[in-house]
Amino acid sequence: MFHLARWCMGLLAICFSLIVQAEDFEALKQAAEQGNAQAQFDLGVRYNSGQGVDRNDVEAANWHHKAAEQGHKDAQFVLGALYAVGLGVARDDAEAVKWSQKAAEQGHAIAQYNLGLRYISGRGVAQNDAEAANWYRKAAEQGNAHAQNNLGRMYTRGQGVPRDDAEAANWLRMAAEQGHMEAQFVLGALYAEGRGVARDDAEAMKWYRKAAEQEHPEAQEAFDALKKKQPLKTRVMEWFRGLFRSAK
Repeated sequence: MFHLARWCMGLLAICFSLIVQAEDFEALKQAAEQGNAQAQFDLGVRYNSGQGVDRNDVEAANWHHKAAEQGHKDAQFVLGALYAVGLGVARDDAEAVKWSQKAAEQGHAIAQYNLGLRYISGRGVAQNDAEAANWYRKAAEQGNAHAQNNLGRMYTRGQGVPRDDAEAANWLRMAAEQGHMEAQFVLGALYAEGRGVARDDAEAMKWYRKAAEQEHPEAQEAFDALKKKQPLKTRVMEWFRGLFRSAK
């Protein structure tokens, strides 16, 4: 988990183009100390990544906290992630939810998706499928493929939303077109079963193939069975039954 958090911080550093010369560090720190929220966030990212300064997770969290308190949504998201894993701060699910929600309410798509995950699992919040679907939808509408997949899966089961195979296919297609492996496989299943879409073996095989190319464990078997017009083996058949089983 710590390695994942550090990787995320490194990615943020790249995304926000914080590869600056060492002599710029003092100017950045001065701006941060003067209360500039963007500078505070940038300084936090630099401390997380160790770019131009010794890596210091505690100092990073301190600067992210200052920026987050000023309403900087990216800082709020990062601070929530730091509390979730205990990087530079004591691990605290309540604080993680607090800051993630602030970022989510400002439209941060990944924070919205993460809140959806929390409401599904009940980690740090009361378990609530409807609230999970609500946050997944917000992230999905911004193009988050993981949220699109999860929302689509919820529609196949009627979990937190009314069961609606057509709506499921809509969201799963969006995720599948972005290369989401699980969405590709489930969309193939919808075409194979004629659920929410007209039954179409060619389309089913197309999406199974895409998922199989990403090494989805059941996709190749489903593709071969459909191509040969053979029944699915027990393991994959059980997966299909679970896909459409009501969550109620």
